[in-house]
Amino acid sequence: MEREFRPPVPQPAAIEGPAGMLEARVEDPSPGSPPAVVGVVCHPHPLYGGTMQNKVVHTLARAMQELGTPTVRFNFRGVGGSEGSYDAGHGELADAVAVVAWARARWNCDALWLAGFSFGSAIAVQAAGVVRPRALVTVAPPVGRLLVETVERPECSWLVVQGDADELVDFAVVQRWVASYRQPPELAVLRGAEHFFHGRLGELRSVVSRFLSGK
Repeated sequence: MEREFRPPVPQPAAIEGPAGMLEARVEDPSPGSPPAVVGVVCHPHPLYGGTMQNKVVHTLARAMQELGTPTVRFNFRGVGGSEGSYDAGHGELADAVAVVAWARARWNCDALWLAGFSFGSAIAVQAAGVVRPRALVTVAPPVGRLLVETVERPECSWLVVQGDADELVDFAVVQRWVASYRQPPELAVLRGAEHFFHGRLGELRSVVSRFLSGK
């Protein structure tokens, strides 16, 4: 009988960012064991209540942890206990790059899974060109809102997850954006799911887990 996964207890961490200390939570399912890959997850919009405690952010981190990967969730500048103030995505991109560098040094592991939800997915897809993850997961990317210019396709495995009943992000616009790439990312559509995936978090976790398995 397969043993039920027991989530690791979140450990607080303070990460030095470009605008001051960033509040973070580390969750390591196998403390003391060198990991094959590390995970970093970016949260939704700081001006609309987005924090590292968001349920979709938790779900993305959990999918990674269930595959044996330690994760870092963090608050962008000006959110929660993180120093600094909102910087319209520019400073937040620098925050994400700093957190990735910290995670790689913390576990002495270069291989990276990078993920983000909504605003966080816009940051993650831009950061991917700098930090070069092994795999990228972008959930409900805000195409046409924050992602208004073409972003160079990251050179890694890439999954886009989108609900077709999203009230904030136009599903058809996301479809066209995905198809615009010469090598389109994998698109997973959750039929009937809205922006925050209420009642669909288990399904979201399974989709992400299947994608990341073996990467």
